[in-house]
Amino acid sequence: MKSTEWNVIQAADKAGIPDPGFEIDSNTAIVMTDPQNDFLHSDGAAWPVVKDSVKENRTVENMVTLFKLAREKNIKIFISPHYYFPTDQGWKFDGALEKFMHVKKMFTRKGRLNLQGFESSGADFLDEFKPYLNSDNVVLCNPHKVYGPQTTDLNLQLRKYKIQKVLMCGMSTNLCVESHTRHLLEEGFEVAVIADASGSAKLPGLDTFQAALINLRLITSHVFTTEEFEEALSSASLK
Repeated sequence: MKSTEWNVIQAADKAGIPDPGFEIDSNTAIVMTDPQNDFLHSDGAAWPVVKDSVKENRTVENMVTLFKLAREKNIKIFISPHYYFPTDQGWKFDGALEKFMHVKKMFTRKGRLNLQGFESSGADFLDEFKPYLNSDNVVLCNPHKVYGPQTTDLNLQLRKYKIQKVLMCGMSTNLCVESHTRHLLEEGFEVAVIADASGSAKLPGLDTFQAALINLRLITSHVFTTEEFEEALSSASLK
């Protein structure tokens, strides 16, 4: 992340906002939202508006690092993807960014049981992540439709694996990452975020990553960089 963005975290520290901290243990998992081409590939529908943030944060490289570390340490990664099926195109109203996603045909699939055209589409997963997706430590959840996980099986999956602590990452920071974070907090999970393993839109006068970072610092137990997470993991008790 750029130092100007990380200043948000430092400003909260200086203002005396508590940083409760987050201890990684055997009941900790990573939740990753939308690791898909429409956000993270240069041909993706949202790439023009997220590319600056993704490049500055080294989002893709950091997400790959998380996949590697999680496999090495046998930490579960729960993936919450974003898909739209033909029946979702008949909705009668949308919020602003829902409208953007529908107009751009983001995350579009031909049907729940139809994988025709899925490979390498905007809804498909980034190629860099595919070597890790079939690992035993990765759980692919049902797709969300707007931003939060309320309509998915994410909570069920986390509870069934007896996960109590969650590290959030993925795309995009101010939408699905923040919405998943807020919901999981309300469900009683202890939540931290790995901020530079995410990214979001940057437009003139509209830095949504910095806006999200302020909120995430205020509502979560801790905000990590990927490097800090790796350091914390090296001394974590995972038995």
